[in-house]
Order: sequence, then C-alpha cells, then structure tokens
Amino acid sequence: MLSLSADPAKSLTQKIVDHFHTLISDGKLQSGMKVPSIRSFAESHGVSVSTVVDAYDRLVADGSLVPRQNSGFFVRSFQHASYLNQEAVAKDGSSFDSLWMLNRIWQSHSAEINPGCGWLPARWLDEEGLRRTLRNMTLHSTGSLTSYGVPKGYLPLRWKISDCLNQHEIYCPPEQVLMTSGAAHALSLLIHHLIKPGDTVFVDSPGYSLLFAHLKRIGVNLVGVPLTSTGADLDAFAQLLAKHEPKAYFTNPRLHNPTGISCSPATAHKILQLAAKHDFLIIEDDVCADIDAAVRRPLASLDQLERVIYVGSFSKTISPSLRVGYIAAHPDLIEDLAQLKMAMGLTTSEIGERIVYQVLVDGRHRKHLKGLGAQLAHAQCTARQKLGGAGMVMFNQAPEGLFIWARHPHYEDSRALSSRALDKDIYLAPGHLFMHDEEPTPWLRFNVGYCDNNALFEFLAAA
Repeated sequence: MLSLSADPAKSLTQKIVDHFHTLISDGKLQSGMKVPSIRSFAESHGVSVSTVVDAYDRLVADGSLVPRQNSGFFVRSFQHASYLNQEAVAKDGSSFDSLWMLNRIWQSHSAEINPGCGWLPARWLDEEGLRRTLRNMTLHSTGSLTSYGVPKGYLPLRWKISDCLNQHEIYCPPEQVLMTSGAAHALSLLIHHLIKPGDTVFVDSPGYSLLFAHLKRIGVNLVGVPLTSTGADLDAFAQLLAKHEPKAYFTNPRLHNPTGISCSPATAHKILQLAAKHDFLIIEDDVCADIDAAVRRPLASLDQLERVIYVGSFSKTISPSLRVGYIAAHPDLIEDLAQLKMAMGLTTSEIGERIVYQVLVDGRHRKHLKGLGAQLAHAQCTARQKLGGAGMVMFNQAPEGLFIWARHPHYEDSRALSSRALDKDIYLAPGHLFMHDEEPTPWLRFNVGYCDNNALFEFLAAA
C-alpha cells in the first residue's frame, strides 16, 4: 500500500499523483513497469474509483503513465515525457482502461468534436425557460427554500409524475413514486436493496456502462443478454435462462443506450412471460420516454408494477445538472427504498424537485419537447446519411432517439479507431465500454446531437 502525504492542503488525488512521481523519480517505478489497475488500486487503498481515475488521468496527461491496449497503465519512457505535458494520450494505436476512457468522455464537454458523449447539446435545452422558472421561484415561492425535503420527495412533483405515468398507461399513485438524484441514483438504490454478492443479474449487452461498473463492484454474476433490432434476442434469452437463475434483468427497452433500438410489443410480452415463469424482477430504465416521438407502451404498463420496477429521469429534457429522477414500483418496495434512501443520504434536493415541477406545469414545456423531437429527428437523418456516406454500417435502421450504433468496415476492434480519432481531438465511444464483459467489438456509439462537424466524417471515411 502506498504511503501518502499527510499534507491537509492537498487533495487525495494530488497525493496519489505526487507519490507516483516520487516512486518514479526514486527509480522504484521504472520505464515500462505496469502499475495497478484503477479498480485494484482503489480496492487495495480504500479510495474511490473516481479518485483513482482522476489521479491516473493527471499522470497520463503529464507524461508519467501511458495506457496500453488491453493491458493497463505503464510507466512511460521518460525521454519522451517532455512532449506530453498536456492532456495527451498514447499515439501508438493504444486504447484505454474502460473507467479512464469513460472519464475522458465525461470531461470533454468542451471538445469541438465529441460524438462519444451521452447528453443532449446544451443549445437544445430550454435554458431560458429554466432561468425564468428560477426567477419566478425566488420571487413567488410560498414554501421554504432552506429546509430538508421529505423522504419520498416533493409531493406536488410526485403527483405530476403520477399523472404523466397514467398517460403511459402506468396507473401509479404518488405514494408509489420515490424521487431520486437522477436515474443513476435510482439504479444504485435498487441494486443496494435487491442485489447481493453472488446473485446472477441479466443486463442488456451492449448496455449502460455505469450500471455494469456498479454491479461488478458488489460481486454479482453479470450475464449479458444480446440484442436484436426489436429488443432482447429471445432465443439467446431462453438459452441463458436454461443455464442461470437471475435475480433481476436490468433493461433499457426504449431508445436504447447505446444502440438506439426500441423493444417491440411482441418482445416485451415475451420478456414478461419469461420473468413470470423464471421468477425474476425487471428494472426498466426509461429515461428517454420524453424524447420518444412514437407511441410505445413501457414494460411497466403491461404488468402495472407487479414485477417491473420503473426508473425515469428529467436529465435528458430539462437539465442534467438538476439530477432529478424517480422510481415507480410496488408500494411495499417503495417504502423499503425510502428508508434506504434516508439511510444512505437523507432526502433528495427539494429545490431541484420544485424546479422540475414548475417546468412541467409551465405550458411551454410541451412545446419545448415537440421542438426537441423535431431536432432529434433531423439530426438522426443527417447523421445516418453522413455516417453511411463515410462507409459506416449501422446496427439499427430506425432513425429514432439520441444514439446510433455503428461500425467501421475496416476495424474489428473499435478501440483502435477511437485511439486514432483522439489524435484528431475527436472523442468517440468505443463499443467495449458498453459490453458487460468489456470484450473488444467493432461497434461504436454516436450521439446524433454532436455529429455536426464534417471533420468527423472525413476522418471516418479516410480511416
């Protein structure tokens, strides 16, 4: 274990960076030596994964470490270090540790060409409407802006969510709605309550990378369900159920991240039949419901929250910085989750929940959603046309939602293409980040909101 500086003025991240610098300068870590992986370092030193990601990011940026494809992080040969005192990456076709690469994507908001990110462009969101709501709240609010909220969250917003769910044919009173700090927090609460080490959990593969990281950290048996253009591959699903007894299936059936597909009604009904037969829960991540122009029934509407647990969020359509999401579920489960929520972090931000409520009851929000849908439709068509023109092959032909899952015909491992793209300051999202087992794949995720720079398509065509 490293012996870190006791200097209280330094952050833990900086202490880790400084200690690596000392080990390298003292010759205890020499050129070419491998350093611990992000996960193993975090576990052995009792620090968070995000802290180690930040530290390794700085060490790569200052030229101390270099990430190598499928191998990890190594001490760089120092005759080259002087050229790398910047936010740099390996220039030899290398790829990166998954957690590090995810961190780079999240930190690249200001990158000029960033089709690998997972959020809507800020210019597509109703920032002026949000500012107007904030002004009105401070001027006319009749409730306290300084007190804690209540365990389940702001009641008027839960009533509004109940109304919205009714429109999706999920008949759910506000008592069955629990507010969370975004969808990721909702999934975290559900994992803590429902899943224990050693349980078998089914997930979409490809699927939500941060969900995979969370499940792996608690030691589950993670099983990936492959996808088709109409949702889960039912033949593969049945074969997996012959071998495993899952506790739960985490799925994103509408405008799926990263593939963009949506589950067909026939597939949805079959999944519910399998869940009943094999006695597993379904956690439905439906964060893109508000940007879906099609009329589609959620899985939860087909069983009325008996076996399905529904997760929603307002990050996509209002603001990711608000971090307001929710869980709709059976009343007994909601009561248990409310207690767990309080034990883990007390109440969620009532100010954020009040803001979301005011936005939802503002008549302009529906107009905003309509405009957002039109922007997405146009961006989808344009991105598909240009990706096809650059030679890319697309997984799903339906021009819907925020994402396109595509591959380059000349690359069997998209990490190599992504590494080349970084040389051009293009941030791609290689497909292994979205695979439950992190196996190499030719596929990449493209965010259509950021596919508006011709340099991206020129690079892909020439690659």
